[in-house]
Amino acid sequence: MTTEISISTDERIALIGHLMRRVGVGASRDRLESLSEKSYEQLVEDLLSPNLYADPDVDLLDRYLPQSASPDTGATWAARWMYNLAQSDRPLMEKMALFWHHVFATAWYKAENGPAIVQHMEMFREVGLGNMRDILLALSRDPNMIFWLDNSESRDGAVNENYGRELLELFSMGIGTYTETDVKMAARAFTGWTFKQPIPLYPYGGYAAEFIYHPEQHDNSEKEFLGEKGNFNGEDIIDIIVKQEACARFISRHLYNFFVADEPQVPAWSITPPQDQQAIDELTGVFLDSDGDLTAVMRVLLNANWFKDARFKKIKSPAEFVAGALVLSGLPETPDPMLASLNAATTAMGQQLLNPPTVEGWHTGKEWLDSGTLTERVNFAVNQVAEASLPGVSSILSKIQSHGDNLSSEELVNLCLDLTGHVEISGDTHAALVDLASQGGQLQFDTEVNVTESQKQIIRLLQLIVSAPEYQFA
Repeated sequence: MTTEISISTDERIALIGHLMRRVGVGASRDRLESLSEKSYEQLVEDLLSPNLYADPDVDLLDRYLPQSASPDTGATWAARWMYNLAQSDRPLMEKMALFWHHVFATAWYKAENGPAIVQHMEMFREVGLGNMRDILLALSRDPNMIFWLDNSESRDGAVNENYGRELLELFSMGIGTYTETDVKMAARAFTGWTFKQPIPLYPYGGYAAEFIYHPEQHDNSEKEFLGEKGNFNGEDIIDIIVKQEACARFISRHLYNFFVADEPQVPAWSITPPQDQQAIDELTGVFLDSDGDLTAVMRVLLNANWFKDARFKKIKSPAEFVAGALVLSGLPETPDPMLASLNAATTAMGQQLLNPPTVEGWHTGKEWLDSGTLTERVNFAVNQVAEASLPGVSSILSKIQSHGDNLSSEELVNLCLDLTGHVEISGDTHAALVDLASQGGQLQFDTEVNVTESQKQIIRLLQLIVSAPEYQFA
């Protein structure tokens, strides 16, 4: 553990900034200073206890963007989620929902039932930090997942293996840890698990579905699954899965990939060892010792030195990038209708929330970036810091102005990097920033005209920072 008393204020702020980028999408300098009044360990405990805080007040959002309250409008519900990521006092709850949305990918394009997929995401928010057994049980009973993987069509004598296969391959254990017989037995155990058909969509919009179990459609024969025999139902399959070390390792590697540092893509995990085997071993041990308690696992992860040292080792996903840019610029007191376009922004960057491309979810890390998506990212971030009136930008300008007009070019660059989240950059990028700062001449705040010109100079510097390759990393 890092000894809190032994680190400087700047290092403390930088460490908490790293924590907030990973459990959320970042925090303003003012909020970081407020959070730093607590010990790091206490802050982690608060983040792991989302019930201590309320959800963001979305009444104003609904007033200015009323379509965001309609579950039949997927794009605006995705924008609402990014608004929550940027605004929430319990960011880890939102981030865990984003994590499980990636691991347990289901998409709008198949179900076309707005309330079902919104209900699916709310389920992740509610159980995301709970016990793995409860998470898999909630997933298996979720109408959106049941329809996505065709378990609504699975019954005794006509078994559909889609859910049984993906439960093992992509949701809990990974390739190479089970047999084809295990897939068949799992599928048979989930026969009869379906949902009550909602009333028709038209003319008044979607209607939520609910789980229902048909015992007369269930396969009651004896099954052998992962070495155990019995007349298993779905609950029994989940119980057996969560006891497996393979499950503990698979989920631990997912958590490391999402919260710590980019790993290879999931299909390669069976043949490519983790980059930090010791970290995965540590998380696996906690998972097994705690009977799959995700809060216990995340407590160890967030307090580990290997987590604290992993700064800027992850490429931001489009959702993280966009919501993080909103945190940097600051959201106006009155919600701007531009919030409705956030889904289009992340889609152009390669991630449409509520609509992953396949059951495998999205490919992460370096695969988020190509010439097209990088251009979209840079343009979005540059536009976010273009206006001096935005609360976050205004705060940065005020803090720089408080240092007076005798800052050297290098001091100005370092201060801007500090205020945009302690961004770590290469020597070449730093030199380019200093060169730009020097071209603008000395900042001057003695007259209104000079203040305006100095603010423009600072904004140009901020725009170059958010355009830098290093800004793509969290």
